[in-house]
Parts: sequence; structure tokens; C-alpha cells
Amino acid sequence: MSVNLAKGQQISLSKSDGSSLSAVRMGLGWQAAQRKGFLARLAGTREIDLDASAVLFAGGQPADVVFFQHLVSDDGSVRHLGDNLTGGAGAGGDDEVVLVDLGRVPAHIDQIVFTVNSFTGQTFAEVENAFCRLVDETTGQELARYTLSGGGAHTAQIMAKLHRTDGGWQLKAIGEPAAGRTFQDLLPAIAGHL
Repeated sequence: MSVNLAKGQQISLSKSDGSSLSAVRMGLGWQAAQRKGFLARLAGTREIDLDASAVLFAGGQPADVVFFQHLVSDDGSVRHLGDNLTGGAGAGGDDEVVLVDLGRVPAHIDQIVFTVNSFTGQTFAEVENAFCRLVDETTGQELARYTLSGGGAHTAQIMAKLHRTDGGWQLKAIGEPAAGRTFQDLLPAIAGHL
């Protein structure tokens, strides 16, 4: 059963039998907003290039990052499955995927923050049906979904974070609009959510 997360909501990644998830997939999907008017129809559909990133933190400091130019974390626990330059899945499947092998994440990594940014500088006003979702990679079951709503003039969003607690990993929906074309541009905004 999937949970539709609201901004700020958290869920535990422990299974109902008390065991913990071993691997999760953070999927990102989006579509270009439909253009309006006669001239828009002549121009056809446009492509939107959103990029998913996962920034790994240790004690509040960035320790590693996984994104379209660095597809695997240095320790191999987090993998990006590749860059999608156009989107299109929207309310369906994932356009970009980041896999996290929770059992392999080094003990000093205490948070993994997922971001999405428009590398080409298009704003979220030009995007529709955008979402991120967390899936149990072992069973394929969707655990949680967060709709990236609101449109707006921002070019990025701090989506969610995985963070360690005494009871295991938890997911928190952040949904914070931000400005930036790369994960580096977002680091100051991310700091407020650690």
C-alpha cells in the first residue's frame, strides 16, 4: 500500500514484520506542460530536461553525490540509472531512477537528500504531472509518492530525504522550491533541511 506524502510528512522504512527494507528506488517522473494557444500548437510539444540527484551527507557535510555525470557513489551503495533529457512518464512510470542499497550505505552517511533541477533553466511552471516515489526494490511495491505540485518560477526542488534513526531509515517529504541548475547550486537550500 502506497502512502501519498504531504510536505513534511515522514514514514518509517521498516516493514510490518519489523524487518528493514534492504534496497529502495527513488523514481522521478514528469511531463512538459501543454502549450496554449494557436502558435503553441504549431510549435508542437517541447522537451523538459529535469535531473534527479542524490546528495549523501555525513554529519551535515556533503560526502558524495550521485547525478547524471557521476552515476555511482564512491562506495557503490547509490546508483543513478541514467539521464532522461525529455521526461514524459508523468503520472505513469519513472523517467529517472536512483537506487539505494540501504545495507551498503556506509555507517557515517546519515542522510541522503534527493533533489530535482532543471539543467536547462526551464521553470516548474513548464512542468506538469511531476512526482517522486519510493519503491521497495525487492518487491517492486510502491511505498510512498510525493507529488511535485505548485508550478512556479523555481528551477529546482528539494524533494525528499532518507535519514537514519535509531530504528532504521526514514523517508521525509520536503518539497521545497529552490533556484538552481545543478545540485551544487542547491547546497545552501539543502542545509536548512539537515
